[in-house]
Amino acid sequence: MLKAPLFFLLFIASCLGQPQVYIVCLRDHRGLKTKQEIHDHHLSYLLSVKSSEEEARKSLLYSYKNSINGFAAILSEDEAALLSGMEGMFYAFPSQRRHSLQTTRTWEFIGIEEGLVGQERDRMPSQAKYGEDVIVGVLDSGVWPESKSFADDGMGPIPQRWKGICEEGDAFNSSCCNRKLIGARYYVKDYEAYYGSLNTTYSYRSPRDGDGHGTHTASTVAGRVVQNVSALGGFARGTASGGAPLAHLAIYKVCWPIPGPNPNLENTCFDADMLAAFDDAIGDGVDIISMSIGPTRGPPLYSVDSMSIGSLHATKRGIVVACSGGNEGPDPATVVNLAPWMITVGASSIDRAFDSMVLLGSGKMIEGQTVTPYELKKGEMYPLVYAGDAEIEDTSIHVSGKCLPGSLSAEKARGKVILCFRGAGLRVEKGMEVKRAGGAAIILGNSPGYGNELVVDAHVLPGTAVSSENALEILEYINSTDEPTVMIGKANTVLGIKPAPLVGEFSSRGPNLIEPNIIKPDVTAPGLNILAAWSESSSPSKLDGDRRSVKYNIMYGTSMACPHVSATAALLKVLHPTWSSAAIKSAIMTTATAVNTEGSPITTAALDPAGPMDIGSGHMRPSHAADPGLVYDATYEDYLLFACSSINAQMDDSFRCPNNPPSTFNLNHPSLAVTGLCGAVNVTRTVTNVGQRKARYNVSVVEPNGLKVDIRPNSLTFEEAGEKKSFVITLTADAMGSGGYVSGEYSWNDGLHTVRSPILVSFCDQEVDQPFTL
Repeated sequence: MLKAPLFFLLFIASCLGQPQVYIVCLRDHRGLKTKQEIHDHHLSYLLSVKSSEEEARKSLLYSYKNSINGFAAILSEDEAALLSGMEGMFYAFPSQRRHSLQTTRTWEFIGIEEGLVGQERDRMPSQAKYGEDVIVGVLDSGVWPESKSFADDGMGPIPQRWKGICEEGDAFNSSCCNRKLIGARYYVKDYEAYYGSLNTTYSYRSPRDGDGHGTHTASTVAGRVVQNVSALGGFARGTASGGAPLAHLAIYKVCWPIPGPNPNLENTCFDADMLAAFDDAIGDGVDIISMSIGPTRGPPLYSVDSMSIGSLHATKRGIVVACSGGNEGPDPATVVNLAPWMITVGASSIDRAFDSMVLLGSGKMIEGQTVTPYELKKGEMYPLVYAGDAEIEDTSIHVSGKCLPGSLSAEKARGKVILCFRGAGLRVEKGMEVKRAGGAAIILGNSPGYGNELVVDAHVLPGTAVSSENALEILEYINSTDEPTVMIGKANTVLGIKPAPLVGEFSSRGPNLIEPNIIKPDVTAPGLNILAAWSESSSPSKLDGDRRSVKYNIMYGTSMACPHVSATAALLKVLHPTWSSAAIKSAIMTTATAVNTEGSPITTAALDPAGPMDIGSGHMRPSHAADPGLVYDATYEDYLLFACSSINAQMDDSFRCPNNPPSTFNLNHPSLAVTGLCGAVNVTRTVTNVGQRKARYNVSVVEPNGLKVDIRPNSLTFEEAGEKKSFVITLTADAMGSGGYVSGEYSWNDGLHTVRSPILVSFCDQEVDQPFTL
């Protein structure tokens, strides 16, 4: 039971001011009540603490019927405390804010990485009928339904199991839905309870996307095949397609602009709204849920996190949930969405760049990248100045050289190319400041923390981005001469860049702060400079001063990586309709690769080796996932046991936690992590044969430094498909580490399949003589 956490949360809420939105979880109704009866039952609780029926009805925001048995309501601290002691109560927690907004080449690149070039007939999407008959639910900022990516020509009929609706609102009606976009809803009650009435100048009070992010992610999952599309300026031109182009889409708009000077720069998504979307998506009949959303204040415990709660109940129904891992890398312990029942996705690059050469007056050539549609006069050298030398007086030394709004002197900047550094502001906004001051172009240099990773932007004037090393080289040149000059060449789209993939520097890293015995992220997927559909009411930069409109836009982030995995899950759902969500997750993880297209280990953008805390099990390979050979399966009850052990929480009132639940590292998970290892430990895993009927697998191990790994038995023989075999992994520390992590891997191989699992271990500072088994 969660009585103690509830009162702690009520105390926290009282410090924040009252009233506020609470999510109240009741004991399960066991499916014996109609939806109206459930709603009336929820209302009866509010009637017992509110002064009138009118007040009770007004306070009830959502009544959850398909996931948890519970509701979201506006309550005072005293009212929440009264409810907590009533019969039938399970637990409650205050709703929290979360940020959301944590293609033409990506799927072709994935085919290259899998060695499938020139083998179109063998590609997994065609085998999986391009996701036909699968329904993907996207929780995000809405959709731009007029995009060609959501056309329904050639689509199959809407599945009979679909029970959703096309909710009407601002600039959105039932005609916006079709056989591709089969449903759309929006959820704004919790948002408005916190911020007040939605400002419809910046967002539609409907499923329509005024931001662009939701349209981008939805089209990446399941956008139709659209020929001859590109970003502004003609960059990345080609045929755009989602990973599952014949899958149906259901849109659940849960993210809204944060009020402020430029609201559309950041969106926020509230727990009660998201849980309502989960509840509807489960009832509507979706097969996959894709959420490019993550917490902003550190990962909450699974038991008080709407994404963890909603995804757990979705998993119970066989729905696969994929989530973004966050954009706070490369700092450690920044990854979010940590529950083992969801797929957490990190971001990596593809083999495409947008080269724009920079020629210094010294003759030195430097490589930049950009997708700005504007150019300087061809062949002309321009005066070059460092932003810190072109600022108005009294600019703070802490933000000098950053081209923040209002910082540049028009007298010093006019007609010149300005070298600005990233940090303490928005990239495109820096270009707008250069333009405001009359500058001719911007060179945007990475600060040391961003290294060599180049994020491209559609600036409002000519310009390019350069690495930290090259930016310092340009600054050194400026300081070495009285009249520095520069030429910026025309940008071009270049394919076949090596090495690829690289792990995005921005992609959040492990370890897992809530449960370090589960590796997160699970996998990586393309997330750097991804082209996909866009909202035509949002500019490519999303800045108020940018009046440009585009149909397709280039974005980066784990938000862009997540829908690639969601699409893969949709394809697997077609090929293996009876597989559980855990089996699909296992197939994606155990077939992921830790090797790049050059055959070398994947590295970070800084060219450091990438380990499990950077890439999880590796970079996804959909065609390999279609035939994984073996899978690590897990049930809803397994996950409940895990929660009992991990956070001491009973997440289902019908399932009581045992006195001694299994250790968290004994969850039947496709990767293996053990923290604080003393001496030796035995870990049990079970695999299910989903490959050939008769098969024999042998194990191989790459031992982490200072660790001995023994697996018994070391071979597994299967006589039937669906047969299960268990094995024990004994990890023995043969040298005490210094508290850091070491990594290795083990894999099962039958000559056709390689079923690979990473190993991640940290040591304690004392020894235990005998192995222990939990």
